[in-house]
Amino acid sequence: MLDAAPAGVRNRIIEEVYRVNGVLEVDRVRIRRSGSHYFADVSVAMSRNVTFQKSEQVSNEVAARIRAVLPDADVVVNTVSRASRQESLFDRIRAVATRNNLNVHDISVQDLGGSLHVEQHVELDEKLSLKEAHDRVTRLESEMKEEVGGISSILTHIESEPATIETSDGLVRATGFEDRLQQVREGFPEVVDMHDLMFKRVGGRLYLSLHCTMNDDLPLSRVHDIQTTMESRFRQELPELFRVLIHPEPQTDNRR
Repeated sequence: MLDAAPAGVRNRIIEEVYRVNGVLEVDRVRIRRSGSHYFADVSVAMSRNVTFQKSEQVSNEVAARIRAVLPDADVVVNTVSRASRQESLFDRIRAVATRNNLNVHDISVQDLGGSLHVEQHVELDEKLSLKEAHDRVTRLESEMKEEVGGISSILTHIESEPATIETSDGLVRATGFEDRLQQVREGFPEVVDMHDLMFKRVGGRLYLSLHCTMNDDLPLSRVHDIQTTMESRFRQELPELFRVLIHPEPQTDNRR
């Protein structure tokens, strides 16, 4: 493919593509003309942590920017993944997991006398045997140590990723339960209110979901701590609770 675009068009395209949020670099821009019609072949680099959905959105925006310069052009956008300069240690850990098509969360890194210790949760297909799951995690940990410098040890909590839809036994009328939990909630001054409590039984076990309103400016880390502590206190109050899901919402978005 030979450059045959009007003078200055290639540079204008490069400038426009760089304005697209999510584009790290423009690796290649090739343009050719057939009669009055233009064809553009562009290669752009994106962060390796970008999801497939986000990658598609960025590609579509790149194509739109090119067509703004060359109307009705036939555009092909190729994408490559690349480590960004702003990547943190956590980003690099997630990138290795993404490359292995695994979902990691609750990553915690501690500095133990100059050596980094990583703790993380990984979700795997619930149909795997323990041996199969452990082998996958062992390979993942080895890759992380090789690629992310400074990690001396990794401890992975293996979780099962649901592959089946659970059948509910129905909602549970639990006014007495709700009153008891509201009393527990009063011990958390940062929680403005607690509402939309829903009790249900799934597989014979008691599930609870609810909404908590908190101050708009409360740091997310503190919100997480409050939720975790509340879940623990709820289970102490109602030992029959199997699962608790709390949805936090800012006070300005409280539409009750």
